[in-house]
Amino acid sequence: MFKKIFLNHPQSVDESYFQHFIQACTFSFKMFTGGLACLVHAFIPCLCVSTGSKAIVNLHDKMVMNRHKQTSHRKGDNTSHERAA
Repeated sequence: MFKKIFLNHPQSVDESYFQHFIQACTFSFKMFTGGLACLVHAFIPCLCVSTGSKAIVNLHDKMVMNRHKQTSHRKGDNTSHERAA
């Protein structure tokens, strides 16, 4: 039960529990600050015009694209999945 609750998911993304904890806390902080910027923007539209969308793009790159690259690299897939700049 302990392994299922605390270790299965971190291992599925090639992280230890503590590595996953740090990553999840970092993502949580970035989501919180991006959400706060969106809230500020809701009240004062001229402020934080693109802060929320930039946070989403950054988080997507780190959470999804980077993890996909790591998975592909481990499997020996040389296909590039990078976004066009």
